Amino acid sequence: MSSDPVITFSHVWKKYSKQQVLNNSLREELISFMTGKKYDDDLSEGEFWALNDVSFTVNKGDCVGVYGPNGSGKSTILKLISNVTYPNKGMITLQGRVAPLIELGAGMHPDLTGYENIYMNGTILGLSVKEIKYKMAKIVEFSGLSDFIQVPVKKYSSGMFLRLAFSIAVHSPADIFLFDEVLSVGDNEFIIRCNDKINDILSREKTIFLVSHEVDLLDKFSSCRLNIVNGRVDRCQV
Repeated sequence: MSSDPVITFSHVWKKYSKQQVLNNSLREELISFMTGKKYDDDLSEGEFWALNDVSFTVNKGDCVGVYGPNGSGKSTILKLISNVTYPNKGMITLQGRVAPLIELGAGMHPDLTGYENIYMNGTILGLSVKEIKYKMAKIVEFSGLSDFIQVPVKKYSSGMFLRLAFSIAVHSPADIFLFDEVLSVGDNEFIIRCNDKINDILSREKTIFLVSHEVDLLDKFSSCRLNIVNGRVDRCQV
């Protein structure tokens, strides 16, 4: 592990509304940009803090386990790191490219085949078309989906989705990998393959955020563990 910080959360707050289906982030950002007013310093009716004054630093080569009950804020942290959403207060600093695997099927077009989705998702994760062509055989082999790679992914099971998405992500040129319950869907053979790949990523001093409800799994890989309770980091356990 290095002492070079790649992720820093400094007094980060993130809120959501219970009353609205769509996230207000874009509207709030526009209001803030146009008026110079910090629109979201306080809670309005029906809103709640998903993250509450969260601060931590992650160094290059760390594997951080993220643990907590459903709704505690684990996935919100990953979405903030991957720029899916933005904090209402506080600052997040990132160094390096991010490969998020935080929602099953995210980044996949259901009407495209697995083969076509490798090109689309791989490009999103920073691979050039030339790199995708070079790595295509390895991606397909790792996924174990060679017999189904020309099938539209809308016909895939959840386990097949995971195999393909994980395989694309770990063959990307990312510096930071975000895995949300990635080992809870695959079968035993694929889980073993994932474990080996996680160790390989760490051996190359890449950084991993691993979300799981299984403490034993987190402790197996993690150099530290963020325990999230009601939107707060209860403690960072090494």
